[in-house]
Amino acid sequence: MKLNLSGKLALVTGSNAGIGRGIAKALAACGADVVITYLNNREQGEEAAIEISGMGVRSKAFQLDATNLDSIVRLVQEVRDTFGQPVDILVNNAGHLIGRVANLEMTEEHYYKVMDVNLKSTVFMCKYFGKAMVAQGNGCIINMASLAAHNGGGPGAAVYAASKAAVIAYTKGLAKELAASGVRVNAISPGFIGQTAFHATFTSEEARKAAIAGIPLGREGTPDDVAGAVVFLASDLGKYLTGETIEVNGGQYMR
Repeated sequence: MKLNLSGKLALVTGSNAGIGRGIAKALAACGADVVITYLNNREQGEEAAIEISGMGVRSKAFQLDATNLDSIVRLVQEVRDTFGQPVDILVNNAGHLIGRVANLEMTEEHYYKVMDVNLKSTVFMCKYFGKAMVAQGNGCIINMASLAAHNGGGPGAAVYAASKAAVIAYTKGLAKELAASGVRVNAISPGFIGQTAFHATFTSEEARKAAIAGIPLGREGTPDDVAGAVVFLASDLGKYLTGETIEVNGGQYMR
């Protein structure tokens, strides 16, 4: 068993910053070429690709709206044209809370934004990039869930929590569909991960301290903590795992 991913092509959505960028760097450190995607911040995406290329692997940044099917289909072709091979490792990291909205104030527009960015994006990235995996008889898909899928999330995050719970259920169903084709599908469920725009935007300092106080390991997580789980699943170390969800939360939630 080994962590050598040389010759593999990985795609990490939302990898211009935060957890996604940490995952991209960890995969590159194991030898994988890495496709970076960004939604709006092209400069940040290209900076990430340059940083990863400096690690001795191939990397390029592409604009992607993972909620838009035309954007996904375009990316499939762009990646093949650029790298000359299909994606072997797909990490559906892109997702968003969008905003904290109580259910009694919920709008249809907000509901669809949250469900689209977290669930729809995952479903259709798996569809269009999974086709080549099935054709070649192997591949690894890793979907990003959340601790909120288990505990309902914080105030105004019920729909977000539901979308992430749906990602876990979808991961199990897809794992069954693709197992016979040699494609493994798993999920990672991060807890309180600091150093991210998510908590900088949606979590007060008071709430942050309260969250850390409830973590048995006594600290908030880092993007590298999540990246380690991704590398495990993407490598030979995780070759007999499919349909599973790995909890990365320092003991904050235990199954």
